[in-house]
Amino acid sequence: MNLRQLEVFHAVMRTGTVTGAARMLGVTQPSVSAVLKHCEAQLRIPLFRRVGGRLHPTPEAEAILPDIEAIFSRLDAVGRQLQDLKGGRLGTLSVAGAFPIANGFLAEAVAYFLAERPSMRVVLQSLTSPGVLDRVVSREVELGVVFEPIAHPEIESEVLLRSGVACVMRDDHPLAAQAEVAMHELEGHAVITYLPQALLRAHVDRALSDAGVMPRISAQVSLSLTGMALAYHRAGVALVEPFLLHSLPIPGLVARPLRPTIEVRTLMIRARAAPRSTVMQHFVPWLRRFVARLPGP
Repeated sequence: MNLRQLEVFHAVMRTGTVTGAARMLGVTQPSVSAVLKHCEAQLRIPLFRRVGGRLHPTPEAEAILPDIEAIFSRLDAVGRQLQDLKGGRLGTLSVAGAFPIANGFLAEAVAYFLAERPSMRVVLQSLTSPGVLDRVVSREVELGVVFEPIAHPEIESEVLLRSGVACVMRDDHPLAAQAEVAMHELEGHAVITYLPQALLRAHVDRALSDAGVMPRISAQVSLSLTGMALAYHRAGVALVEPFLLHSLPIPGLVARPLRPTIEVRTLMIRARAAPRSTVMQHFVPWLRRFVARLPGP
């Protein structure tokens, strides 16, 4: 039996009449009768007995029905899978983010995205911003989310988010009572900030210099989370990007905006010539909507 014969047989078994099978398949009654007649002649066994305008399956037809039902069940599953792929509900979401981004709002965004798509898989890498750039250029991941500056001829970028370095400290620290912290108010306080080679350190140093502040730097860190941990244990106030704290609150720690603002732009980067997967075509606009709801700097 070829696939068309299987299709007609299955439809007749489900409806019990040639008319019903034709309606189900969207074809004419004579075409259904012709396929059924040819199938029985080819098999040299009767599949149906005609009684009172209805087709009654023979024992031979009943015997092969379970296997044919299994075939069409698989075909239905393939159809649903194709619809899920088309709708971005299946596949692999491949993303890399700079450490505080990947462990902060990006992980939160991916988790909510997956909650609506339980059959999808995700690869989420946490790296330095240059490391993310390397993964995107080599096409090991389809999307990167990094802090500026990033420049590469094979990369296209889009500003996803404008945020700011904040003052993260214990909630009982004297500066925590304020709605925001002026840069000059850091004078005399122990300050935790990034290592000199970190991308965000240049932003912090420039803002402190413009404000005429000579900070008493008690610790230098490579990760925002490490700075927050030190602040939690009272090593000072941490001048770090705070979105990790928004997505993963640490009881006892608060973030206060700095004035003037140390603006940091977060970029989405993709390989310019790489094809866009269906999954990513759904995820990127979803991510834009997600970050639009995040608190400002």
